[in-house]
Amino acid sequence: MVDMLIANLPMVLCLLLGMGLIVVEVFLPGFGLPGISGIVLVGLGTVMAGMHFGALTAVGILLVIIAVLAVLISWVLRSAAKGGVGRSELFLRDREEFHHQQEDMQVLVGKQGRTTSVLRPAGIGDFDGVRLNVVTEGGFIEQGTRIEIVRVEGGRIVVRPHPEEKV
Repeated sequence: MVDMLIANLPMVLCLLLGMGLIVVEVFLPGFGLPGISGIVLVGLGTVMAGMHFGALTAVGILLVIIAVLAVLISWVLRSAAKGGVGRSELFLRDREEFHHQQEDMQVLVGKQGRTTSVLRPAGIGDFDGVRLNVVTEGGFIEQGTRIEIVRVEGGRIVVRPHPEEKV
């Protein structure tokens, strides 16, 4: 038994290390070195199994590895979402927290400023030295026109020309 394990140790290490690298790749953005290395190692381990035990055994091992990876990745993602990692900045926030951020932006409603670019319908407005990306209610507004924030819709700041003065 020990002799068989030692003889097949490179194959087992390739398969296990490859599976581990594929699971690590799930948490990294993009498709990079761990994913490619994991796939190569799983492929190498499968080829070793095919050479040592036959093609049918290699296909069986590959199918088992795919099933184990699917279950393992599902379990890791589910536990990460429920645990402390799920509350980190890497994951989407609760809708309640997003709602509070929208309420914070409502403070801008009624503020007056001037356009620093032509708004057709989007552009930049200056409000007490703070430059913001703004959108008109639909019309064209010249540069230097006095504007007022009408409403905030998420990250979108809607303005209109201030009725008192146009430059």
